[in-house]
Amino acid sequence: MATVRELKATARPAGGKGAARAVRRTGRVPGVIYGDSKDPVSISLDAAELKQRILAGHFLTTLYDLDVDGTKFRVIPRDFQVDPVRDHAVHVDFMRLGEGATIRVRIPIHVINVEQSPGVKRGGAVNIVTHALDVVCPADQIPAAIEVDVAGLEISHSKHLGDIQLPPSVRPLRTDATLVTIVPPSGYAEEQKAAADAAAAAAAAAAAPAAGAAAPAAGAAPTAGAPAAGAAAGGAAASDKGGGKK
Repeated sequence: MATVRELKATARPAGGKGAARAVRRTGRVPGVIYGDSKDPVSISLDAAELKQRILAGHFLTTLYDLDVDGTKFRVIPRDFQVDPVRDHAVHVDFMRLGEGATIRVRIPIHVINVEQSPGVKRGGAVNIVTHALDVVCPADQIPAAIEVDVAGLEISHSKHLGDIQLPPSVRPLRTDATLVTIVPPSGYAEEQKAAADAAAAAAAAAAAPAAGAAAPAAGAAPTAGAPAAGAAAGGAAASDKGGGKK
């Protein structure tokens, strides 16, 4: 079951951009709670605390019991906007969760057992192709990460979504995807080609003497027990002369 964290907020009057700017000037961040077929609730949160929660990681996949002036809402953050210059949150949206709610979330990919990959041992590098996966799951069973084990993965080999086991309650929105691959080191292709060329040359050199032995060179000495070609011809001529005498 997913861990539920506590977070405090204060109700604020609904308003436009001017009201939101006034909230920010007090050191707070405007936000809203929506969903579960109920009216939205405008809130504000302490800017420093919100920044700490965001920087801690997994903010958008963490459940919160949001205490708004004593009233608690079970929520999950759905989005936050950041000031492009000062790099801090300027607005945050929370989705209210009903009993047994199922939601769509993006779960980060976490690679494990990198040191056991033979491809990495040979100089390859882990390349995360898919950094996060969109899934549908119960709100109280959101996994912190999807682990991809690369132990035994060779250079130029990959792990796909179909190669890993997801929790039974988690349904990916894609049927298949390349998650991680081991990319070769610099110069690896040239080394492989040079090795293949050397192996081919060695095989050709080994085959050449065998081909020469199969056909004796012209003028080579006859094998033992076989008469020379001249001797055989002379014997045949002598036989013909003897046969002519009566």
